[in-house]
Amino acid sequence: MARVTVEDCIDKVSNRFDLVLLAAHRAREISSGSSLTIERNNDKNPVVALREIADETIPVDDLKEKLVQEYQAVSIQSEEDLSLEYSSSDDATKEDDALPENNLENTMDLKDTIQEEDIITKTDIENNEDNQVDNLSQNIEEETS
Repeated sequence: MARVTVEDCIDKVSNRFDLVLLAAHRAREISSGSSLTIERNNDKNPVVALREIADETIPVDDLKEKLVQEYQAVSIQSEEDLSLEYSSSDDATKEDDALPENNLENTMDLKDTIQEEDIITKTDIENNEDNQVDNLSQNIEEETS
C-alpha cells in the first residue's frame, strides 16, 4: 500500500488548508454512499479521498463548488423567483385581511391589550401638571400667610 502524502496532492490543490477541507468533504461524501473513482485497497475514507485528489479522478473545481454549497447559509435565487414569492405572499396577506373573522380577532386582541395596559394620554399629563402647579401655589400661599 502506497502512502498518500500532502506532497502528492499539493500540485493539484496549492493551499494545504484547502486540501484538508476538500479531502474531508470528499471523505464525508464517500461515507454517505458516494461512488468511488478508484480502488479502495482497504484504505479508509480520508485516504481514498486524498488518493482521488492526487490521481485527479475527481475534478477539484467541482469538489470546491460542492464544499461551498454545503456551507452556504443563503441559497441563491433568481430575481424572478423572488418576485414570484413576494407577489404570492402579498396575495395571501390580502386574502387574510379580507376575512372578517381575522379582522374581528385582531380588533378583540387589540382591545384586550389596551385594557390590560395603563395608557397615559397627553391630556392626563397636562392634568397632572396643572394639579402640581395648583399644589405648589397652595403651598406657597400657606407659607406666606
